[in-house]
Amino acid sequence: MAKNVSLASVDQKLAMAKRCSHEGVVAGAKAAVVATVATAIPTLACGKISPWARANLNPTAKALIVSTAAGMAYFIVADKTILATARQNSFKQG
Repeated sequence: MAKNVSLASVDQKLAMAKRCSHEGVVAGAKAAVVATVATAIPTLACGKISPWARANLNPTAKALIVSTAAGMAYFIVADKTILATARQNSFKQG
C-alpha cells in the first residue's frame, strides 16, 4: 500500500538534501585548499633539498602528489560533512 506523500514534504526534503550537499561542497573545497598548501610546501622544498627527489621527481610527479592529497581531502571531508548534516536532519525530523 502506497503512502500519501504531499508535494510540500517532497520539496522540503529536496531543499534539505541540496543544503546538505552544498555544505559538503564548501567544506570539501576548504579542506582541499588547506591540503594543497600543506602538501605543496614540503613537496617543493624536498625537490630543492633532497638529491633523490631532485633526480627522481619531475614536475608532473610533484603535481600528482599535491593534487592527490587535495582530492582525497575534498572527498573525505565532503562525505563526512554530508553524512553528519543528514544525520542531524534525520534526528530533527524523527
